[in-house]
Amino acid sequence: MLAKRIIPCLDCDLGVPNGRVVKGIEFKQIRYAGNPSELASRYYLEGADEIVFLDITASHERRDTMVNVIEKTSRAVFVPMTVGGGIGSMEDARSAFKAGADKITLNTAAIRRPKLISEIGSRYGNQAVVVAIDAKRRLGREEGRIVIDSPEGECWYECSFYGGREFTGIDAIAWAFEAERLGAGEILLTSMDRDGTYDGFDIPLTGAVSSNLDIPVIASGGCANAQHMLEVFQETKASAALAASIFHFEEWTIEGCKRYLAERGVTVRL
Repeated sequence: MLAKRIIPCLDCDLGVPNGRVVKGIEFKQIRYAGNPSELASRYYLEGADEIVFLDITASHERRDTMVNVIEKTSRAVFVPMTVGGGIGSMEDARSAFKAGADKITLNTAAIRRPKLISEIGSRYGNQAVVVAIDAKRRLGREEGRIVIDSPEGECWYECSFYGGREFTGIDAIAWAFEAERLGAGEILLTSMDRDGTYDGFDIPLTGAVSSNLDIPVIASGGCANAQHMLEVFQETKASAALAASIFHFEEWTIEGCKRYLAERGVTVRL
């Protein structure tokens, strides 16, 4: 059995020199969490399997700051680094890889021009292309949607983009299937309803996607403790659990989460 991965996520506001890590609730109520390079170094020493950097400002003027952050971090951190936010072209992807990224995430650009997934995958390998999906629950049935059962009732999920500021009308579960067909090597699946809430991962959403794909799915949104990680690994086929607040604010360590999981039969890298 492949080891399950524990991945800290750094949402980076690049409006200040060297950037800063922030965390919100349901993509709002932002608060400061630390310096990106310093946090990444700490997580590497704690045993992170990978580290995700997301540029939440995603402006052209600030992209050089993200490149600098990745270059600096790559000199001290030796686990795979995934970089996303504002990557909209082959040139943007090339800059991220040149700076030291092992993978890039696509969200808005992939929705607007799906062929970009195939283009970057053909150049750098499918394993280097992660499609990030920010999914919002919509209660009730709607024609043409993939409807699943949730504790709140029947629902489908809608994709958002531009950092959760706009909605697309696209079915998030169907989009995950299409992203795999186009050559994505992995899906970063975030429940907007759970983001920052500490209510646990969205099990119905994660299960519906991970059980129907052959590529890895990273569960994201709502993790408050190692128990939530255990739940998502036991109840879905997620390959990795992503968390932010619990690590940033030292409520849990990555090592502590891994030991909790290992003691309960989950295969992890210790």
